[in-house]
Amino acid sequence: FQAQAMMKTMSGGNCNLNVPAKNSYRMVVLGASRVGKSSIVSRFLNGRFDDQYTPTIEDFHRKVYNIRGDMYQLDILDTSGNHPFPAMRRLSILTGDVFILVFSLDNRESFDEVKRLQKQILEVKSCLKNKTKESADLPMVICGNKNDHSEIFRKVRTDEGEDLVSSDENCAYFEVSAKKNTNVDEMFYVLFSMAKLPHEMSPSLHRKISIQYGDTFQQKSFRMRRVKDMDAYGMISPFARRPSVNSDLKYIKSKVLREGQSREREKCTIQ
Repeated sequence: FQAQAMMKTMSGGNCNLNVPAKNSYRMVVLGASRVGKSSIVSRFLNGRFDDQYTPTIEDFHRKVYNIRGDMYQLDILDTSGNHPFPAMRRLSILTGDVFILVFSLDNRESFDEVKRLQKQILEVKSCLKNKTKESADLPMVICGNKNDHSEIFRKVRTDEGEDLVSSDENCAYFEVSAKKNTNVDEMFYVLFSMAKLPHEMSPSLHRKISIQYGDTFQQKSFRMRRVKDMDAYGMISPFARRPSVNSDLKYIKSKVLREGQSREREKCTIQ
């Protein structure tokens, strides 16, 4: 059983894009309610901002890239700010490869929540790494959103955010505005650089194409006349579905079992 395959194939319409397991990643977006997590994800996916607030239960998105002939897949898990099921949030952390922690600069409580999340991520991933001997690198961006608001509403100082990342070279701090699209692209560029992913995965550095090109998208010779000088393309899958909880659990268990660990010791990572 190849657990890597669980999150590695994107099927939509008449196209079937097989992405190598080593080029497949999951980005998890965490934070309190009403801080702008979904707005940041929307900026990343389609460059849009919606003024109307809709509470997120959990949204799953998938974007596939052809970068210089190589296929990459990025799954994006936009989590609930209420986290009514702690075990589910823990599972989301376990399956994540890169993380964005979002708070609102005008909300002190949301900043405190990010501090708790950062600590939890480090603890949970440390437990898994001890079992799988994975790399110690954990790419993470802490993001202070709504920097378009007046300074009189600010409740979190810039130096406080910077202090959270000062001791970790794989963690960066940005103050952004999803509404004004300020520093959003720069944030993703740095995150992907820390994760050693192609910088062309950043929103402004690849050509956006539609699902209609899916059949030819994965071919190394894929080119479009109007953009023949570009060598990076990105396509959102409109049919992507979040892998089941059972699939995620099997994925985590398989990573542990591949290192010869016992089933009994797995329990501490998923409960």
